[in-house]
Amino acid sequence: MNQEKIGTFIARRRKEKKLTQAKLASYLGITDRAVSKWERGKGLPDPVYMLELCRLLDISVNELLTGEFIEETKYQQKAEDNLLIMAKQEVKQTKKMFFYENVIGIGSTIIFAILIFMSVYFVENGGIKILLFIFAFLFLITGVSIALKIETEEGYYECQKCHHKYIPSYRQVYFAMHIGRTRYMKCPHCQKRSWQKKIYSK
Repeated sequence: MNQEKIGTFIARRRKEKKLTQAKLASYLGITDRAVSKWERGKGLPDPVYMLELCRLLDISVNELLTGEFIEETKYQQKAEDNLLIMAKQEVKQTKKMFFYENVIGIGSTIIFAILIFMSVYFVENGGIKILLFIFAFLFLITGVSIALKIETEEGYYECQKCHHKYIPSYRQVYFAMHIGRTRYMKCPHCQKRSWQKKIYSK
């Protein structure tokens, strides 16, 4: 997916529609700096804005992601190509977020262990010892909560009964029995419980 090509296409269609960056931004409810960033090829429009952007520029989503008008005979192939590219980008983003989850989870656990060790073996003052214990547990709970939020929102869980892929609630993930990122939960589609594996994309 060529960001510079997409940016040039957005700028061309905007000018053809006689819209300024500020005017286009106001229609989308964003800043003109965001539009400028797209047109310079420094980023892609968020999926939240894509449909409205395409409507304003009178293009299809596939044409936006391709960075050019698509002939009708090539439309299906371009659509499939764009879907594959977006799926790869989703997997890449999910893997990156899972790395952050590991760093936060392991890091908060290590800091928790260090603080407990220090309070037990190096601190004699009872008040400070209690404060260190409290701080250690708060740090651990915060770190684990952030890591679980990332796990909940990134990727999908796949039911082993019906193979439905979905994103559960944070509460479901928090209270489910688990082995790594595999959790014992009820599928919202078939309503059956199983050990559901985390997958990168649909």
